[in-house]
Amino acid sequence: MEIRNNTQVAIFRFSGLTDDEELVPFLFIFFLLVYMVTLVGNVGIIAFVCTSSNLQSPMYYFLGSLSLVDLLYSSVITPNTLFHLLSTKKSISFLGCATQLYLFCALASTEATLLSTMSYDRYVAICHPLHYALIMTKKKCFALALLSSAISFMQSVAQSSCVFSLPFCGSNLIDHFYCDIPPMLGLSCSNTFHCDMVTGILVGVWGIFTMTTILLSYSFIITSIFKITSAKGRQKAFSTCSAHIICVSTFFTAVFFTYLHPHSGAFTIQDKVASVFYTTVTPMLNPLIYSLRNQEVKQVFVHVMRKSC
Repeated sequence: MEIRNNTQVAIFRFSGLTDDEELVPFLFIFFLLVYMVTLVGNVGIIAFVCTSSNLQSPMYYFLGSLSLVDLLYSSVITPNTLFHLLSTKKSISFLGCATQLYLFCALASTEATLLSTMSYDRYVAICHPLHYALIMTKKKCFALALLSSAISFMQSVAQSSCVFSLPFCGSNLIDHFYCDIPPMLGLSCSNTFHCDMVTGILVGVWGIFTMTTILLSYSFIITSIFKITSAKGRQKAFSTCSAHIICVSTFFTAVFFTYLHPHSGAFTIQDKVASVFYTTVTPMLNPLIYSLRNQEVKQVFVHVMRKSC
Protein backbone atom coordinates (compact mmCIF):
# COMPACT_ATOMS: atom_id res chain seq x y z
CA MET A 1 0.00 0.00 0.00
CA GLU A 2 1.25 3.49 -0.90
CA ILE A 3 1.97 5.70 2.09
CA ARG A 4 1.20 9.39 1.45
CA ASN A 5 2.84 12.25 3.33
CA ASN A 6 -0.11 14.25 4.69
CA THR A 7 1.99 17.17 5.96
CA GLN A 8 0.83 20.39 4.32
CA VAL A 9 3.58 22.25 2.45
CA ALA A 10 4.45 25.56 4.18
CA ILE A 11 7.10 26.86 1.77
CA PHE A 12 7.34 26.55 -2.01
CA ARG A 13 10.51 26.71 -4.10
CA PHE A 14 10.82 27.91 -7.70
CA SER A 15 12.80 26.18 -10.42
CA GLY A 16 13.47 29.64 -11.86
CA LEU A 17 14.09 30.77 -15.40
CA THR A 18 17.35 28.94 -16.01
CA ASP A 19 19.84 26.53 -14.45
CA ASP A 20 22.73 28.18 -16.25
CA GLU A 21 24.52 30.42 -13.74
CA GLU A 22 26.24 32.34 -16.55
CA LEU A 23 22.86 33.65 -17.74
CA VAL A 24 21.83 34.97 -14.32
CA PRO A 25 23.67 38.36 -14.56
CA PHE A 26 22.20 38.98 -18.01
CA LEU A 27 18.68 38.08 -16.84
CA PHE A 28 19.01 40.27 -13.75
CA ILE A 29 20.09 43.30 -15.82
CA PHE A 30 17.33 42.60 -18.37
CA PHE A 31 14.57 42.38 -15.74
CA LEU A 32 15.92 45.40 -13.86
CA LEU A 33 16.00 47.60 -16.98
CA VAL A 34 12.55 46.44 -18.09
CA TYR A 35 11.09 47.14 -14.64
CA MET A 36 12.69 50.61 -14.46
CA VAL A 37 11.27 51.51 -17.90
CA THR A 38 7.89 50.11 -16.80
CA LEU A 39 7.87 52.30 -13.70
CA VAL A 40 8.95 55.45 -15.53
CA GLY A 41 6.66 54.89 -18.53
CA ASN A 42 3.48 54.06 -16.62
CA VAL A 43 3.98 56.69 -13.91
CA GLY A 44 4.63 59.20 -16.72
CA ILE A 45 1.40 58.28 -18.54
CA ILE A 46 -0.60 58.57 -15.30
CA ALA A 47 0.99 61.96 -14.57
CA PHE A 48 0.29 63.22 -18.10
CA VAL A 49 -3.36 62.14 -17.95
CA CYS A 50 -3.87 63.69 -14.51
CA THR A 51 -2.16 67.02 -15.23
CA SER A 52 -2.49 67.77 -18.96
CA SER A 53 -5.59 69.59 -20.20
CA ASN A 54 -5.04 68.05 -23.68
CA LEU A 55 -5.57 64.52 -22.33
CA GLN A 56 -8.90 65.03 -20.57
CA SER A 57 -10.99 62.69 -22.71
CA PRO A 58 -12.42 59.17 -22.12
CA MET A 59 -9.69 57.47 -24.16
CA TYR A 60 -7.02 58.88 -21.87
CA TYR A 61 -8.98 58.10 -18.70
CA PHE A 62 -8.86 54.46 -19.76
CA LEU A 63 -5.20 54.80 -20.75
CA GLY A 64 -4.40 56.13 -17.27
CA SER A 65 -6.28 53.19 -15.71
CA LEU A 66 -4.42 50.74 -17.96
CA SER A 67 -1.08 52.26 -16.90
CA LEU A 68 -2.01 51.92 -13.23
CA VAL A 69 -2.93 48.25 -13.75
CA ASP A 70 0.32 47.65 -15.70
CA LEU A 71 2.31 49.24 -12.88
CA LEU A 72 0.73 46.99 -10.24
CA TYR A 73 0.67 43.95 -12.52
CA SER A 74 4.40 44.14 -13.18
CA SER A 75 5.18 44.82 -9.51
CA VAL A 76 3.49 41.58 -8.44
CA ILE A 77 6.00 39.48 -10.43
CA THR A 78 9.18 41.38 -11.37
CA PRO A 79 10.62 42.49 -7.97
CA ASN A 80 10.23 38.95 -6.64
CA THR A 81 11.91 37.56 -9.77
CA LEU A 82 14.82 40.00 -9.36
CA PHE A 83 15.27 38.93 -5.75
CA HIS A 84 15.26 35.23 -6.66
CA LEU A 85 17.85 35.76 -9.41
CA LEU A 86 20.28 36.95 -6.71
CA SER A 87 19.19 34.45 -4.06
CA THR A 88 20.36 30.86 -3.76
CA LYS A 89 17.04 29.87 -2.14
CA LYS A 90 14.24 30.68 -4.55
CA SER A 91 11.45 30.19 -2.03
CA ILE A 92 8.11 31.75 -1.10
CA SER A 93 5.73 31.09 1.78
CA PHE A 94 2.34 29.43 1.31
CA LEU A 95 0.55 32.72 2.10
CA GLY A 96 2.93 34.70 -0.12
CA CYS A 97 2.31 32.33 -3.03
CA ALA A 98 -1.47 32.54 -2.54
CA THR A 99 -1.31 36.36 -2.44
CA GLN A 100 0.85 36.53 -5.56
CA LEU A 101 -1.46 34.21 -7.50
CA TYR A 102 -4.56 36.14 -6.40
CA LEU A 103 -3.16 39.54 -7.40
CA PHE A 104 -1.68 38.20 -10.63
CA CYS A 105 -4.98 36.64 -11.78
CA ALA A 106 -7.00 39.70 -10.73
CA LEU A 107 -4.73 42.24 -12.46
CA ALA A 108 -4.29 40.12 -15.61
CA SER A 109 -8.08 39.82 -15.89
CA THR A 110 -8.46 43.57 -15.25
CA GLU A 111 -5.95 44.30 -18.02
CA ALA A 112 -7.88 42.14 -20.50
CA THR A 113 -11.18 43.78 -19.52
CA LEU A 114 -9.77 47.30 -19.80
CA LEU A 115 -8.41 46.53 -23.27
CA SER A 116 -11.87 45.35 -24.35
CA THR A 117 -13.46 48.46 -22.76
CA MET A 118 -11.02 50.67 -24.66
CA SER A 119 -12.07 48.99 -27.92
CA TYR A 120 -15.70 49.92 -27.13
CA ASP A 121 -14.56 53.50 -26.48
CA ARG A 122 -12.86 53.60 -29.91
CA TYR A 123 -16.01 52.19 -31.51
CA VAL A 124 -18.15 54.98 -30.03
CA ALA A 125 -15.58 57.64 -31.01
CA ILE A 126 -15.35 56.56 -34.66
CA CYS A 127 -18.84 55.18 -35.36
CA HIS A 128 -20.82 57.74 -33.32
CA PRO A 129 -18.58 60.84 -33.17
CA LEU A 130 -21.46 63.32 -32.73
CA HIS A 131 -22.78 61.50 -29.66
CA TYR A 132 -19.37 60.52 -28.22
CA ALA A 133 -19.37 63.13 -25.46
CA LEU A 134 -22.93 62.20 -24.43
CA ILE A 135 -22.29 58.43 -24.41
CA MET A 136 -18.79 58.29 -22.90
CA THR A 137 -19.21 60.64 -19.95
CA LYS A 138 -16.58 60.85 -17.23
CA LYS A 139 -18.97 59.14 -14.81
CA LYS A 140 -19.55 56.25 -17.24
CA CYS A 141 -15.80 55.84 -17.85
CA PHE A 142 -15.16 55.65 -14.10
CA ALA A 143 -18.00 53.13 -13.67
CA LEU A 144 -16.69 50.91 -16.51
CA ALA A 145 -13.14 50.92 -15.11
CA LEU A 146 -14.40 50.19 -11.58
CA LEU A 147 -16.70 47.41 -12.82
CA SER A 148 -13.82 45.83 -14.75
CA SER A 149 -11.68 45.73 -11.61
CA ALA A 150 -14.48 44.51 -9.34
CA ILE A 151 -15.47 41.58 -11.57
CA SER A 152 -11.83 40.63 -12.17
CA PHE A 153 -10.96 40.60 -8.46
CA MET A 154 -14.07 38.52 -7.66
CA GLN A 155 -13.14 36.06 -10.41
CA SER A 156 -9.64 35.81 -8.97
CA VAL A 157 -11.09 34.93 -5.55
CA ALA A 158 -12.77 31.86 -7.09
CA GLN A 159 -9.62 30.77 -8.95
CA SER A 160 -7.06 31.27 -6.16
CA SER A 161 -9.27 29.88 -3.37
CA CYS A 162 -9.92 26.77 -5.46
CA VAL A 163 -6.20 26.19 -6.03
CA PHE A 164 -5.10 26.79 -2.44
CA SER A 165 -7.89 24.73 -0.91
CA LEU A 166 -6.14 21.69 -2.40
CA PRO A 167 -3.69 19.69 -0.26
CA PHE A 168 0.01 20.10 -1.13
CA CYS A 169 1.77 17.24 0.60
CA GLY A 170 4.38 16.09 -1.91
CA SER A 171 7.05 18.08 -3.72
CA ASN A 172 7.18 21.82 -3.06
CA LEU A 173 9.12 22.68 -6.26
CA ILE A 174 7.11 24.97 -8.58
CA ASP A 175 8.33 24.49 -12.15
CA HIS A 176 8.13 28.21 -12.91
CA PHE A 177 9.48 31.59 -11.73
CA TYR A 178 6.23 32.72 -10.06
CA CYS A 179 3.05 31.18 -8.65
CA ASP A 180 0.74 30.33 -11.55
CA ILE A 181 -2.27 28.02 -11.77
CA PRO A 182 -0.96 25.19 -14.06
CA PRO A 183 2.27 24.48 -12.09
CA MET A 184 0.41 24.82 -8.77
CA LEU A 185 -2.21 22.26 -9.80
CA GLY A 186 0.62 19.93 -10.82
CA LEU A 187 1.96 19.97 -7.24
CA SER A 188 -1.27 18.97 -5.52
CA CYS A 189 -1.50 15.43 -4.16
CA SER A 190 -5.27 15.21 -4.79
CA ASN A 191 -7.65 15.18 -7.75
CA THR A 192 -7.62 18.62 -9.37
CA PHE A 193 -10.47 18.03 -11.82
CA HIS A 194 -12.88 20.52 -10.16
CA CYS A 195 -10.18 23.22 -10.09
CA ASP A 196 -9.36 22.58 -13.73
CA MET A 197 -13.06 22.98 -14.52
CA VAL A 198 -13.43 26.19 -12.48
CA THR A 199 -10.31 27.72 -14.06
CA GLY A 200 -11.27 26.60 -17.57
CA ILE A 201 -14.83 27.95 -17.29
CA LEU A 202 -13.82 31.30 -15.77
CA VAL A 203 -10.90 31.90 -18.14
CA GLY A 204 -12.92 30.66 -21.12
CA VAL A 205 -16.00 32.79 -20.41
CA TRP A 206 -13.95 35.89 -19.62
CA GLY A 207 -11.66 35.37 -22.62
CA ILE A 208 -14.60 34.88 -24.99
CA PHE A 209 -16.34 37.96 -23.59
CA THR A 210 -13.32 40.26 -23.90
CA MET A 211 -12.28 38.99 -27.34
CA THR A 212 -15.85 39.15 -28.66
CA THR A 213 -16.13 42.77 -27.49
CA ILE A 214 -12.83 43.65 -29.18
CA LEU A 215 -13.62 41.83 -32.45
CA LEU A 216 -17.13 43.24 -32.72
CA SER A 217 -15.94 46.76 -31.95
CA TYR A 218 -13.23 46.63 -34.60
CA SER A 219 -15.49 45.05 -37.20
CA PHE A 220 -17.79 48.06 -36.87
CA ILE A 221 -14.80 50.44 -36.75
CA ILE A 222 -13.26 49.03 -39.96
CA THR A 223 -16.63 49.23 -41.73
CA SER A 224 -17.02 52.88 -40.68
CA ILE A 225 -13.46 53.77 -41.69
CA PHE A 226 -13.94 52.45 -45.23
CA LYS A 227 -17.02 54.65 -45.54
CA ILE A 228 -14.88 57.76 -44.93
CA THR A 229 -14.29 59.43 -48.29
CA SER A 230 -11.12 61.41 -47.57
CA ALA A 231 -7.77 59.62 -47.28
CA LYS A 232 -6.72 61.98 -44.48
CA GLY A 233 -9.84 61.12 -42.49
CA ARG A 234 -9.22 57.37 -42.87
CA GLN A 235 -5.60 57.80 -41.83
CA LYS A 236 -6.59 59.76 -38.72
CA ALA A 237 -9.18 57.13 -37.76
CA PHE A 238 -6.66 54.30 -38.20
CA SER A 239 -4.00 56.18 -36.19
CA THR A 240 -6.33 56.55 -33.18
CA CYS A 241 -6.77 52.75 -33.10
CA SER A 242 -3.28 51.56 -34.04
CA ALA A 243 -1.75 51.81 -30.56
CA HIS A 244 -4.65 49.93 -28.99
CA ILE A 245 -4.53 47.19 -31.66
CA ILE A 246 -0.80 46.64 -31.03
CA CYS A 247 -1.32 46.42 -27.24
CA VAL A 248 -4.22 43.96 -27.64
CA SER A 249 -2.25 41.80 -30.08
CA THR A 250 0.89 41.54 -27.94
CA PHE A 251 -0.98 40.79 -24.71
CA PHE A 252 -3.48 38.22 -25.99
CA THR A 253 -0.98 36.42 -28.26
CA ALA A 254 1.32 35.69 -25.32
CA VAL A 255 -1.58 34.71 -23.03
CA PHE A 256 -3.16 32.37 -25.59
CA PHE A 257 0.20 30.75 -26.33
CA THR A 258 0.72 30.04 -22.63
CA TYR A 259 -2.73 28.80 -21.64
CA LEU A 260 -4.41 27.46 -24.79
CA HIS A 261 -1.90 24.88 -25.92
CA PRO A 262 -1.54 21.45 -24.29
CA HIS A 263 1.12 21.09 -21.59
CA SER A 264 3.24 17.98 -21.27
CA GLY A 265 3.21 18.25 -17.45
CA ALA A 266 6.20 20.61 -17.19
CA PHE A 267 6.74 24.18 -18.30
CA THR A 268 9.11 24.36 -21.27
CA ILE A 269 11.47 27.24 -21.97
CA GLN A 270 8.97 28.50 -24.58
CA ASP A 271 6.25 28.63 -21.92
CA LYS A 272 8.50 30.59 -19.59
CA VAL A 273 9.53 33.03 -22.34
CA ALA A 274 5.85 33.65 -23.16
CA SER A 275 5.17 34.21 -19.46
CA VAL A 276 8.03 36.69 -19.24
CA PHE A 277 6.57 38.53 -22.22
CA TYR A 278 3.07 39.11 -20.88
CA THR A 279 3.98 39.50 -17.18
CA THR A 280 7.04 41.71 -17.57
CA VAL A 281 7.53 43.02 -21.11
CA THR A 282 3.91 43.90 -22.01
CA PRO A 283 3.46 46.31 -19.05
CA MET A 284 6.59 48.10 -20.31
CA LEU A 285 5.49 48.14 -23.96
CA ASN A 286 2.01 49.61 -23.44
CA PRO A 287 3.11 53.13 -22.39
CA LEU A 288 5.89 53.12 -25.01
CA ILE A 289 3.45 52.13 -27.77
CA TYR A 290 0.97 54.83 -26.81
CA SER A 291 3.76 57.39 -26.51
CA LEU A 292 5.09 56.60 -30.00
CA ARG A 293 1.79 56.00 -31.81
CA ASN A 294 -0.41 58.70 -30.27
CA GLN A 295 0.17 62.26 -31.47
CA GLU A 296 -1.43 63.96 -28.45
CA VAL A 297 0.66 61.96 -25.96
CA LYS A 298 3.78 62.75 -28.01
CA GLN A 299 2.94 66.46 -28.02
CA VAL A 300 2.45 66.49 -24.23
CA PHE A 301 5.74 64.61 -23.77
CA VAL A 302 7.65 67.02 -26.03
CA HIS A 303 6.07 70.00 -24.23
CA VAL A 304 7.09 68.64 -20.81
CA MET A 305 10.65 67.94 -22.00
CA ARG A 306 11.03 71.44 -23.46
CA LYS A 307 9.64 72.98 -20.30
CA SER A 308 11.96 70.95 -18.07
CA CYS A 309 15.01 71.82 -20.23
